[in-house]
Amino acid sequence: MKDRIIDCLAYEGKVSIKCMSSTEIVEEARKIHGLSPTATAALGRLLTITSIMGYELKEKDGNLTNQIKGDGPIGILTAVADSNGNVKGYVGNNTVDIPLKENGKLDVGTAVGKKGMLYIVKDLGIGKPYVGMTPIVSGEIAEDFTNYFATSEQTPTVIALGVLVDKDGVRTAGGYKLSLMPDATEDIISTIEQQISKIEPISKMLDENKTLEEIAKLVTGDENIQVLETINPEFKCNCSREKCEKGLIAVGKTELEAMINEEEKIEIVCNFCNSKHIFTKEDLQNLVDKI
Repeated sequence: MKDRIIDCLAYEGKVSIKCMSSTEIVEEARKIHGLSPTATAALGRLLTITSIMGYELKEKDGNLTNQIKGDGPIGILTAVADSNGNVKGYVGNNTVDIPLKENGKLDVGTAVGKKGMLYIVKDLGIGKPYVGMTPIVSGEIAEDFTNYFATSEQTPTVIALGVLVDKDGVRTAGGYKLSLMPDATEDIISTIEQQISKIEPISKMLDENKTLEEIAKLVTGDENIQVLETINPEFKCNCSREKCEKGLIAVGKTELEAMINEEEKIEIVCNFCNSKHIFTKEDLQNLVDKI
């Protein structure tokens, strides 16, 4: 089944909730990068929230970069999404292996680290990008983004992210982002708090074949949610040979001539999708001639 994001309103527009199934995206990332189970869970959570936030940009040419720089062994996590929710990402240490927590769950917090920073860069394609940053609070990613929205954007927000991994790969992955509108009443807030305290993790609900619409109703406690839009995001990288050529030209004539003299060929590998772009001496000379 294709990954989906549904954009919903609950309580007659007083609550916004976006729910996502991201199983295919996370499995694609796992296969591309050869991720360990812990790295799969960490990057999968980041890819999910980044896809949702990218979709929220609305600007057609906008894109969003989320980066987590913690003090854990996984290193830096990076994810980039466009306004259609299409997303790509990678981690510093793809084979990080952390013992399971006492409850048998993957220990993402220890892998990411308890100290460090979360960076959000929104480029709307209309000038200087917006850059926001907040300290990591747990390394569990959902809590770190919840803290970001509370402190940097002053928006009461609940974020849940989950990745269920078995011996064959990613069984389920997904998440939701719930935001309270200014006119949300205390009764609504209380109902949502009660609902969230008793529902199962998002990955388990998806594993039980609950639909995103059913999950939105369970999270909010509102049976009459309004679905505004449904989209099908993918793991998608926009790297190309042409972009590599532009990067090489930007290096300058002197550096390119040095490469021609020292190397038989150079290979540029994309961090996001592992695509390889090879440039021979002749290719490099052609670039020099363009400068």
